Amino acid sequence: MNDRMNVGVSRAIAIIGGTGPAGTGLALRWARAGETVIIGSRDAARAEQTSEAIRKRAGADAQVSGLENSAACGASSLLVLTVPYEGLAALLKQLKPAIRPGSILIDATVPLAASVGGRASRTLGVWQGSAAQQTAELVPKGVSVAAAFQNVSADVLNGDADLDCDVIVCSDDPNATQVAMDLAAKIAGVRAIDGGKLENARIVEQITALLIGLNIRHKGRGGIRITGLPESAYKVLSSRFSVLS
Repeated sequence: MNDRMNVGVSRAIAIIGGTGPAGTGLALRWARAGETVIIGSRDAARAEQTSEAIRKRAGADAQVSGLENSAACGASSLLVLTVPYEGLAALLKQLKPAIRPGSILIDATVPLAASVGGRASRTLGVWQGSAAQQTAELVPKGVSVAAAFQNVSADVLNGDADLDCDVIVCSDDPNATQVAMDLAAKIAGVRAIDGGKLENARIVEQITALLIGLNIRHKGRGGIRITGLPESAYKVLSSRFSVLS
C-alpha cells in the first residue's frame, strides 16, 4: 500500500540525527508549535534523553519522543535529516530498508569543508551537485526529497526568540515542497519560499557557507531574507494549530 503523504495529512516528524544542534532546535520549535516529534539517534537512550530535555523546554503538552534512527524511520513517513555531511551516505545506506514507501524526506545537510578538516565557511564539491541530490540517489525509489533549513542558525533555533529569516525549499516533488514549506512556516519569524527544483539546493547549500563566514567576521547569527517577491510567494502561518492536520 502506498503510504505517500499528502498535504494536510497528519504525521509525526521523525528527525534523523536529531540529537545535534540543528535537530534539537527544529524539534524544539515544532514541539512548541504543537507538532508530534520523534528524535532519532544511533543511540536510543541518547534520543530519549534529548527528547526529555526538549519536552521540559517546550511545555507540558509537548509531544516529543526518542527512538533509534531505524525505528524512527519506521514510525513516520515524514523524515527530516540533520546529520553532518561526512556521515550522510553511510547512514542512508544503513537506514534504506527502514524508510517507509512513499515517505517525504527533508534534507537539511550542508557539505561543509569542515567535515574533512577544512573551513566551515567553504563547501565541498559533491558529484551529484548537492548533498540533497546525493540523498535523493540513496533513498529508496518513490521517496520524495526536499532540501530546506540549510540557512537557519542552529543557535537561534535552540533559543527562545523568534527567528528573522526565510527558508528556501527545493524539490522535484510539488507535494514535498508544500509539506516542507508548511513545516518551515510553523517556526515563528520564518517565511517559506518555493525555490524550485532539487538541483537548486546546491546554491542554497553554498549560501550556508557564506553565512558562516559573515557570522564569524561580524560576530552575529544572521540568516537570509528574500525581498521584492509578491506576497503570495511567501508561506507564513500564524495559527498555533498543526499545519499537517
